[in-house]
Amino acid sequence: MKLLLTSAGIKNASIHSALLALLPKPISDCSALCIPTGTYAFPGGMDGALRAWEFISGSPLTTCPMCELGWKSVGVLELTALPSLGQERWLPMVQDIDVLLVNGGDTLYLAHWMRQSGLADLLPSLRAVYVGLSAGSLVMSPRVATEFIHWTPPAGSAETLGIVDFEMFPHLDHPMLPEHSITHAEKWAARLQGTGYAMDDQTAIKWVDGAVEVISEGAWKRFTPQP
Repeated sequence: MKLLLTSAGIKNASIHSALLALLPKPISDCSALCIPTGTYAFPGGMDGALRAWEFISGSPLTTCPMCELGWKSVGVLELTALPSLGQERWLPMVQDIDVLLVNGGDTLYLAHWMRQSGLADLLPSLRAVYVGLSAGSLVMSPRVATEFIHWTPPAGSAETLGIVDFEMFPHLDHPMLPEHSITHAEKWAARLQGTGYAMDDQTAIKWVDGAVEVISEGAWKRFTPQP
């Protein structure tokens, strides 16, 4: 399985090059599906519908490039719709595409609908490259930290998908997000049960079959649990 876990999309040439290296063919020949689902539960009272449109359309209003990178085609996979459909209607499409582009928003809401839709169980078997943005990246970790919980699933669990064995603290030192300072990251790291990466918006993590590589033109820090 191939993952590119970003804090804020394909923000610089290094992350873009990492993406191109993961793709099976040139980007102009690759078909993508984008998943806006997590955006609708966006924390802080933001307009989730507007954020979803910005993501899907590649609007100039967004500063997190994903759908506007020159794909051959981009379709929308809305996870909340899938449980009402038979898998025969959407599974072939998911199996055939080259890239999944997964937007941010609320991590636990996204994890909930990945499970409810059946996509979570399919992810390890898909040939598609998975590209996450913020919550779209965090959902691949084993759990989400309390400071990133804004919606509680019916089961009440903070567990996410656990495809990777590390946690992430995105948007490090973002000027508009004071709660994402390095001081807050260090407090988050003190509670880690395993490895964690704090990363700014110029940083991504490439994960290929368990091998981890940090791609960055910015700032990041790796944390390990203290004895």
